Formats: sequence, C-alpha cells, structure tokens
Amino acid sequence: MRADSITETPTAHDLPGMGADPAKLPGHWVLARLGKRVLRPGGIVLTKQMLGSLAISPEDDVVEFAPGMGHTARLVLEKVPASYTAVERDPAAADRVRCWLDEAADGSRRIITGQAQDTRLPDGCASVVFGEAMLTMQPQTRRRQIIAEAFRLLKPGGRYGVHELGLQLDDHAPPEQALLIRKKITDAIHHQAYPMRVAEWQALLEAEGFEVQWCFTVAMALLEPGRLIRDEGWAGAARFAFNVVTHGPERRRVRQMRHTFRELREHLVAVSLVAHKPGKESA
Repeated sequence: MRADSITETPTAHDLPGMGADPAKLPGHWVLARLGKRVLRPGGIVLTKQMLGSLAISPEDDVVEFAPGMGHTARLVLEKVPASYTAVERDPAAADRVRCWLDEAADGSRRIITGQAQDTRLPDGCASVVFGEAMLTMQPQTRRRQIIAEAFRLLKPGGRYGVHELGLQLDDHAPPEQALLIRKKITDAIHHQAYPMRVAEWQALLEAEGFEVQWCFTVAMALLEPGRLIRDEGWAGAARFAFNVVTHGPERRRVRQMRHTFRELREHLVAVSLVAHKPGKESA
C-alpha cells in the first residue's frame, strides 16, 4: 500500500511531506501521516492543563506559534477569544489548518505564514501567546529569539504558555549524558532536539523577562497504548494502529521512536510552563 493511501480523516490539503520518503521525514510528520492528531509530548492532558492556566476568555487576543495539526487551536476557539492568530512557517501545514479554520473577514480568526521568531505582528497585540513542541526543536539562540518575540507581542500582564520536552537528570550528571540523550532523540525523530531540565526551561523564560507562574510535568508517553487511547480516542487509536501495521516504512520509524522513548523514559518528561509579562494590562 502506498504512503499516500493511508487511512486518515479526509481533508482538502495534504500533510507536509506527503509523498516523501518516510525514512527521511521528521518523526512528527510520520506520526501525522499515520493518523495521529495529538503530537505533543504530554498529550491532551497537559495541553488542557496549560490552557486552563492560561484562562483564555472572550476578552483575549490569542497568538499561537506553530499550530501543527490544529488540535489545540480547536480547543482555543471553543473559548471564543476576541481574536486568534496562528503563525506557521510551513505553507502546507498552514493550509491544513486554514481548510477548517474558516478565517474571519475582519482578521479576528486567521493563520499567517511566517517565522515565530519574527512574526511581523504589532507590538502588544496579544494578551495570550502559546506554542507547543516547538522550542525543543530549536537551538538555544533561536528559542531565545522566539521567547523574546512572544514577550514583544504580549501586552503588559499578558500570559505565555509552552509545552515542551524536559530532561530528568541528577544535578551532578555529567554534561555528556544530556548530549547523548539529545543525540538519541535526534536520531530517532530525524530532527534536532534540545530538551532541557525543567529548571532550565524556567530560567530561559525568566532570562527573557517573564515571570513563571505555573509549571506541571507528566510522563513522556507519546506512543504508549494508554496515552494513544486517551489522546486519540478508541477509534483514532485503532486507525493509527491499523496504519502502523499496514505501512512498513512508517512502521519501522514508529518502532525506532518508541524504542528510543522507552529506553530514555527515566530521563524524559513532558513539561508545561505558563508565565506572564510583568506589568498591568490597561483597561
């Protein structure tokens, strides 16, 4: 069976990388190709905890970096914010979200193609900014630029949420151990990955001017059966399992990723932090 015949929810647009060799695709697009919709390290539970702490309301102007499959965007739109803007660098991924977003003529609901570190949106245009599973994939300089951009976009008192991959290592662990873990993850997902200790994630946000208000962690169990069912539902998990079984190249990639995640499970954790920009938002 060809990769482009994979059973998945019908859509007007192909996934990024559709038709490309699955052996060369980044891991998150391999999983999406197989029908996985929730691609965040802490799953839907941690995403909902992050959104709960962000406390999005109809008064909020929301900016999301890298919406991916748009699953979290749908949860945000259920809260009916005053405006929602997604910033996605991949045109195919942007089209994937655009096909159901039903962009508003007044610009209150839209997706733009651009870079999270340089959105070209106005200063102070948002009261909430968030991004999931994207800072982990950036080198240190780029992630600092992205966090600084979030700070610029937020009004005083605005909230910033992240959902990323963390390291659980002893304080006295040699630096080589973190480097080895990062290399193993990079080799498995075919994309550079730079997970950090939870304290390092917090320090990174604080270095860019944020004050961290909330932090929560859960196990990194992205490809474990229980997490799959919780994130995708029984039907979605069954669809994903069927596609894994019937597609050899993708199955090999999934096995490699799951093997690596299980090998490193004592040292990996999903982490979400919510911080605010100092100051008081004007009425």
